[in-house]
Amino acid sequence: MKEKSPIKHVPFEKLFKEHYALLCLVSLSILRDEDAASDVVQDFFISYWQRRKIISINTSFQAYAVKAVKNLSFIAIKKAIKEKSLAQNLNEPVFVVQKTLDNPNRYDKIFNLLNQLPKCRKEIFISFVVHGQSYSEIAESNGISINTVKTQMKRSYAFLRSNVKNKDIYYLLLMSLSSLLF
Repeated sequence: MKEKSPIKHVPFEKLFKEHYALLCLVSLSILRDEDAASDVVQDFFISYWQRRKIISINTSFQAYAVKAVKNLSFIAIKKAIKEKSLAQNLNEPVFVVQKTLDNPNRYDKIFNLLNQLPKCRKEIFISFVVHGQSYSEIAESNGISINTVKTQMKRSYAFLRSNVKNKDIYYLLLMSLSSLLF
């Protein structure tokens, strides 16, 4: 059984007032952003309030809170780095997409590639990518097994990948298909 927290008798408001400034400084020293530090400390207090009945603190509240805020600050840094990386990755293809969209022959290239697929494979690929059908729906409507659909999709992707020189254009091709066809 969990040990009771020695600070249960201290009102939450008092804990907040006594420790908020210190915890903001702790977070600020890690994050170097006042707003982010304040958010981390507020998140800590919200989490503490929600879990106050099950938390077991074996040290002082201040020691517990400082450690928790440090951990939350490091998590916030990791999250910010991940978001920045994702944003950069999302921004890069936009330029490639715009350059490719400016190319008047892009539809011709896409249709030519699709038309090089065998008829049945092309129909399966379009059913999945454009019409959003599941493998089982495609299998049922064509009277084939799900494994056949999987194999044909695998071969379609492999063909497209091997015939598109720029991998960014390959991804654009896949994203554009639903707006181009039917």
